[in-house]
Amino acid sequence: MNKKVFFGTAFLMLGSSFVFGQEIQIDEVVNELDEVVISDSKFSLKREQSGKVITKITAKELERSQGQSVATVLARATGLFINGNGSAAGQDLGVYARGGRNRQVVIRVDGVTVSDPSTSSGDFDLRLLSVNQIQEIEILKGASSTLYGSGAATAVINIITKSESKKKIAASFQSSIGTNQSQENQDYDINEFVNLASINGTLGKVSYLASIGNQFSDGLSAAEAEGAESDAFSKFNVYTKLGYRWNDNFRFHFFGNLDQYKNDFDAAAGIDGDNRFESQQLRAGSFWEIKYPKGSFTFTNSFASLERDLTRSSFPSKYEGNVHTFDAYNKYTFNNTLHTVIGANGSYSKFSLLNIPFGATNLEETISDTDAEFDIIDPYINVVYASDFGFNLNVGARYNIHSTYDNHVVYTINPSYTHTFGDNYIKGLASYSTAYITPSLFQLYDTAFLTGNPDLKPEESTTIEGGVELSHKKKATVSVVYFNRKSENFITFNPTTFVNFNSPNDIKVDGVEVEVSTLMLEDKLSIKGNYTYTNIDKLDDNIRIPKHMINASIGYQLGEKTYTSLNYQYNTKRIDNDFANTDPVTFAPTQVSLDGYGILDFYISHRLLKNLDVYAAMHNITNEDYQEILGFSTKGRNARVGITLEF
Repeated sequence: MNKKVFFGTAFLMLGSSFVFGQEIQIDEVVNELDEVVISDSKFSLKREQSGKVITKITAKELERSQGQSVATVLARATGLFINGNGSAAGQDLGVYARGGRNRQVVIRVDGVTVSDPSTSSGDFDLRLLSVNQIQEIEILKGASSTLYGSGAATAVINIITKSESKKKIAASFQSSIGTNQSQENQDYDINEFVNLASINGTLGKVSYLASIGNQFSDGLSAAEAEGAESDAFSKFNVYTKLGYRWNDNFRFHFFGNLDQYKNDFDAAAGIDGDNRFESQQLRAGSFWEIKYPKGSFTFTNSFASLERDLTRSSFPSKYEGNVHTFDAYNKYTFNNTLHTVIGANGSYSKFSLLNIPFGATNLEETISDTDAEFDIIDPYINVVYASDFGFNLNVGARYNIHSTYDNHVVYTINPSYTHTFGDNYIKGLASYSTAYITPSLFQLYDTAFLTGNPDLKPEESTTIEGGVELSHKKKATVSVVYFNRKSENFITFNPTTFVNFNSPNDIKVDGVEVEVSTLMLEDKLSIKGNYTYTNIDKLDDNIRIPKHMINASIGYQLGEKTYTSLNYQYNTKRIDNDFANTDPVTFAPTQVSLDGYGILDFYISHRLLKNLDVYAAMHNITNEDYQEILGFSTKGRNARVGITLEF
């Protein structure tokens, strides 16, 4: 057996062997497994009442991920493959779930769907976000267009930023330094710096928060080429929030954030180059909530201005996009068993492109935001019935009203049944959900690179799920979920002309997701593992998607002040396109196989003082040599040390 597969499987077997073998004696410790979920219904429901298996990345897990990227944290979750997270810091990211790609995944920040209409898929760039500013993340897999609109076909990533302290004034400072080197260059030069400073608090009815973060990485070339120069990456984040709580029934806040980064990148796979890419997001909005007996009304809105500058590159261009979104919904609970949500959300998007047309010498507007724009208004309803005898039902529907396309209805039916015995429960679940994905503005209107196709039809998909979850004494869970997804009018591109078109064939894919999690030895030992099987043989486009993924972690509280953990990740081989070698007749790229790889990480933290923690981490301990993208570098063995200071 391949030693990497054995290593990952051994982690999972070790975890599962303890799931039912231990009883915990101390009840005072907060139990992370007895969690509340909100993403599948917009209500705070106990995990056993949810008809989905939702992955939650907790504040404690994020605290132990300081200095890492959001992509690296998400890559450990069941069913998510983040291609590019192990490469140079500025590498483009592919967010793949259940055989889908970026445009089938919705990303939300504090209840607002974020996107970038100037990108080819309209997807949000995770490189803009900072882990140090995030409180927790929920990941909901499966078709979720009923609650979250167009694009939520394979997963929803719900990100919650950090909230203000209840103290009058509180402050925190986080800082880390580390190496940023390849497998061949193991000089251990300090080439990565990550910092965050935050001040926040509550003064009577007023709450406030302001944080500033930055990251700088150098020392690693994007392209894997002999003698290639390193490509620097720098990021800057500012987040502010000002809130007011009139009383227990009425509160609101305003927020604003600036996220930007600069990234040097190379010419192509295996070819060094001197290019720079700059990206910036300026976003502002508000949140309003009014509570009344048995219900509440919530309104959120956000305006984002995004800019991507490639004027310092081989293809000088400049993209500008604007997105205005809102979500207004009313929640009402009947007799603590019937939960209802009725609302409407909408978005208005537009973008423009400046580049140098053939024969010209200066930047000119080749795509106007008066042409490349559309709006969406979606009324929706969702009902959750959580009985007192174990049966739960989540149903909903959404009416999609699009300015470019005909109106469309999506819906979901999600029954589940939970049998409780003592402090244990076993839950069976099933769901049938539909999703609707309209083409991005770039896919419709791009004339600069001749990829646009105004005749594109929206994608439509259906997802069937079935699974079981078992919880033992609220200290351990095991879940197994089978999924089957079918897509019509799948939008892809011609690999020789790059023009977008609707695939004439239906896209079908299925797979299995397994999660294991347990706490033992008076909650000092935690073991987690997950396995994902995606039947990529059914996919016409399976580029860079692994068939098997394994994640496993063991954490141990060595004492009251010291914690340590090991994390392992294994992904099997993947197919990639080699554009340097094309078919002499069709000019289609040759497909090559990238080897599977396994990454082992180590982490340790220690509380030196009441308000001072120090930590150290080692990434890719075995210095595994691998590629995520053909012709591009990945990180070898790297070390990082840091501190957290809180007042």
